[in-house]
Amino acid sequence: MKEIAIYLEGGGDSAQQKAELRTGMDALLDPEKQAARNKQLRWRMIPSGGRGQTFDAFQNALKRLDDEILLILLVDSEASVGPESKDKDANAKARVHHLMQRDQWDLSGTDPKHVHLMVQCMEAWIVADQETLAAFYGKKFRANTLPNRQNLEEEPKVDLLKNLKKSTEKTQKGEYAKIKHASKLLEKIDRVKVSKRCPRFATFTAWLAKKIADA
Repeated sequence: MKEIAIYLEGGGDSAQQKAELRTGMDALLDPEKQAARNKQLRWRMIPSGGRGQTFDAFQNALKRLDDEILLILLVDSEASVGPESKDKDANAKARVHHLMQRDQWDLSGTDPKHVHLMVQCMEAWIVADQETLAAFYGKKFRANTLPNRQNLEEEPKVDLLKNLKKSTEKTQKGEYAKIKHASKLLEKIDRVKVSKRCPRFATFTAWLAKKIADA
């Protein structure tokens, strides 16, 4: 393996927005990025816009797949996937099955272990660290409107986003807006807290770290 390429949902349509999301996600995954660099592996975070665009970009990369490149698809699940089991292979197949059923994506030629989910949306990772949210938004931030369940992957996407916006609407920075705020928050959130409340983030980072260590 010479390269890691992560096709990431999000970033809007502009090059600037994609660059900002790349910076934020690179910061969140900095331990893996640095481990890759220590192994002389090229690291590419590729924000690809909407989920359909991201899937298409990933599929196009698969068509010209080089065995030396680790291709990864990282998208929102948009809906509940159910809890993970101790069977890593079964969990990987469940992620692929979810996308094939929900989005009608043909992932038959993809190694399921290379497909990962931000469950149910990337904002679950952000909400996992309420202290950083409070520090970022400052006065009039209302933490008591955020979901308090331990496993944020069980929180319906529509409810999570609604309550995130409610918690921030009266702050000086204004209501949470993905394009304006997400990238900056990704740079700051505590990944230990994310792992504790978003199990599939822990699954993804542990799998990626092992792939790099074994390279």
